[in-house]
Amino acid sequence: MKIARLRIAVIQAAAAFAIAASPAHADEKDWANASDIARNGLVLAALGVPIAKGDKEGALQAGGSLAISKAESWALKEVIRERRPDGSDYKSFPSGHTTVSFAAAATLHNRYGWKAGVPAYLAAGFVGVARVKADKHHWHDVLVGAALGEATGLLITSKRDSSVQLVPWAEHGGGGITFAARF
Repeated sequence: MKIARLRIAVIQAAAAFAIAASPAHADEKDWANASDIARNGLVLAALGVPIAKGDKEGALQAGGSLAISKAESWALKEVIRERRPDGSDYKSFPSGHTTVSFAAAATLHNRYGWKAGVPAYLAAGFVGVARVKADKHHWHDVLVGAALGEATGLLITSKRDSSVQLVPWAEHGGGGITFAARF
């Protein structure tokens, strides 16, 4: 019963973030604030769910996934130095908000399965869209951030759901994400 309430809380939180963060006539500042709220919610969920479940290993894995994804993003921003669409600075590539959000979503998915993963991925996708709408990132910044976060979450977090999996792959000349489901 405790797990069911936790799943419902995660779904409700993701829906609340999406609804509250998407006003009809939002400007760039509104979208930036919305992306902050959704990212912070995902970080809290990635760390809070394992803590609430008494899952120390899951909390450590979530912390590692979030810290490494943030460090990856920061390092790439320092090396590549792409100008933001709004011209505010040269730290556009990749989107740190999106990187951390997808790391959190992948962590939740890997550790607790698709029922926690789907709402988390929806919220992470919203963060990416909101960063573009806020005029803070180009689409390629968000896509690379999502791939970095996803890969970090998948590589660091264990105990994947056995019935539904998203697995990234790469080879010379290409790559992608494989979706596998068992019915």
